[in-house]
Amino acid sequence: MQTQNPFLDEMSKLTQAAMGLAQAAGEEAKSAMRAQTDKWAADMDLIRREDFEALKAEVAALRAELAALKPAKKA
Repeated sequence: MQTQNPFLDEMSKLTQAAMGLAQAAGEEAKSAMRAQTDKWAADMDLIRREDFEALKAEVAALRAELAALKPAKKA
C-alpha cells in the first residue's frame, strides 16, 4: 500500500505556495492602502487622532493654568 501520492504532494505544495502568495498580496494591498490614506490625509491637511487628543489635553491644561493665574472677581 502506497502511503504518499506524488500528485497530492504536489497539489499540497502548490496550495501552500498559493496561500503564502495570497497572504503576501493582502499585506501589500493593506500597506498600499494605508500609504494612500496617509497621503490623502496630508493633502487634506488633516491630523491623526493621537495628535488631536494630545493637543486637546495640552489646551485643557493651559486653560486650567490660565484660570488659576486670573485674579478672582469681587462681587
